[in-house]
Amino acid sequence: MTPPPVPPFTAETARAKVQAAENAWNTRDPRRVALAYTPDSVWRNRDEFVTGRDEIIAFLTRKWEKELDYVLRKELWAFTDDRIAVRFQYEWHDADGQWWRSYGNELWEFDAEGLMRRREASINDVAIAEEQRRISGSRPADELGRSIPLR
Repeated sequence: MTPPPVPPFTAETARAKVQAAENAWNTRDPRRVALAYTPDSVWRNRDEFVTGRDEIIAFLTRKWEKELDYVLRKELWAFTDDRIAVRFQYEWHDADGQWWRSYGNELWEFDAEGLMRRREASINDVAIAEEQRRISGSRPADELGRSIPLR
């Protein structure tokens, strides 16, 4: 098993960190995702504040109970030694069958072992018709490194 990228980041390791996060979140497994964060990680997700892995697991469990068939794409926006900025889009539908595309930006800060100690996410949801979907399943190899369309 390859160890995760750790600070200080290069363009290559920052891109790998972003892709690893996309892959993990697309599993929709809250316990697996939570392992990428420090035990005392602090989040702001929209208007909700979360601290620690137990709260992360509870948050993600609630999220994916509401956001059905969730599928995500992330893109590296910028990085420094121990911080990464990403833009992302994900699609999901609610219990009534309405599809949504959620657009957002995240700011990440990492500890020396490469675990995320801080995450701040700003997200907006746009209702879409099912025919407007453009994200499905895991990212195919030929899409790796490609920019996410704005609209």
